[in-house]
Amino acid sequence: MEETFLIVGLGNPGKDYAATRHNVGFMVLNRLAKRLGVEWEASKKFTARLAKGRQDGNTVFLSKPQGYMNLSGQSVAPLAQYYQIPNGRVMVVVDDLDLPLGAVRMRPGGGTGGHRGLDSIQGLLGKDDFPRLRLGIGRPEPNRDVSGFVLGKFADSETGLLEKVLETAADQLACWVLQGIGQAMNEYNGDYAPTEKKTDDEIRRDDHPEGNRT
Repeated sequence: MEETFLIVGLGNPGKDYAATRHNVGFMVLNRLAKRLGVEWEASKKFTARLAKGRQDGNTVFLSKPQGYMNLSGQSVAPLAQYYQIPNGRVMVVVDDLDLPLGAVRMRPGGGTGGHRGLDSIQGLLGKDDFPRLRLGIGRPEPNRDVSGFVLGKFADSETGLLEKVLETAADQLACWVLQGIGQAMNEYNGDYAPTEKKTDDEIRRDDHPEGNRT
C-alpha cells in the first residue's frame, strides 16, 4: 500500500549557517534530495524549502523550515495536516549537544531534550509520538560559549566522521520509509566514531584484571 512520509531537517537558513553544527538536519536533507533526484522549491505557504520524491511507490516529502528554529512547528504542523500525514510518518532530523559527534539515534517518540525546534513541533503536532533522528554534535569545552559552538563550523579533523554520519543517516531514513522504524533503529543506531586501538599492555590488563601479583 502506498504511503506518504514527511522528513524534516532542522537548521538555520542562509549561507552563513550552511556548514554549522546546528545545521546537520539540513545537511542530511540535502543528501536525501540528491539521492532521490529532486530539486528544492520555496514554499511561502509552509515557510519552507520543499522537495517531493518517490521511493518504491511511496511519496516522500522533504522539508527544510526557513523561519526561526523555535518556530519550526509553524511550518511542520500545517504541512503534515495539509497532506494528511500522521505523526508516525513525520520524521524530524536534529542536532544533539548531549551526544558525541558520530552518534546516530533514531527513536519513535519521546522528549525534546530542550531542543527549541523539537519543542515547537511537538507543541503544534499535539503529541510526542512523531519519530526523530538525533545526530550528535558533541559539547564545547567548559570555557566555550554553547551558542558560538553550535553556530560554528565543524573542524577539518571532523569532516571525515561527519561524512560518515551523513551517509549513515541518509541510509537509515531510507530504511525507515521502506522497512519501518524498528528495522531502521536496529540496523543503524550506534556510535560511528573510531575507537582508539588498545596497546598490548592494555589488552593484557583487560584479560587479567587482577594483574601479576608478587
